[in-house]
Amino acid sequence: MAKVGIIMGSTSDLPIMQEAIDFLEGLLIEVEVDIVSAHRTPDKLMEYGKNAHARGLQVIIAGAGGAAHLPGMIASLSPLPVIGVPVKSRNSIDGWDSILSILQMPAGVPVATVALDGAKNAGILAAQILGASNAEIQQQVLDYKASLKEKVIQGAKEVRK
Repeated sequence: MAKVGIIMGSTSDLPIMQEAIDFLEGLLIEVEVDIVSAHRTPDKLMEYGKNAHARGLQVIIAGAGGAAHLPGMIASLSPLPVIGVPVKSRNSIDGWDSILSILQMPAGVPVATVALDGAKNAGILAAQILGASNAEIQQQVLDYKASLKEKVIQGAKEVRK
């Protein structure tokens, strides 16, 4: 089945990135999870970015805090779609450093960027990308969106009681 690479700059990002992992695994989409630091393991970053597609990955989700160079560097090396998750870390400037580092990419190096700590949305977006060419995954995304609608309808009924 489809494969999504989920990488992060350090283990401290895992509690946030777990939301993407959980969502994709809930759809039975195979994920590969790793720690790849743009600043502390640059050789690993280069190998990962250059070879992810050859290993069968179809989308990469990259989460990072602080200077957050990981998503952009991976996008510069890989032909795959990259979804960046800015993570509010303990050394962060309220998350703005991460947001701007991921969001403000130069022309030719796109990174789809979700909200601060928005890993679940990154997982959903990865499933939508895969679903564009996989009817089974697309149906799972449609079912998920229908469940969101149903939650709102149920919530409205409870409020009106």
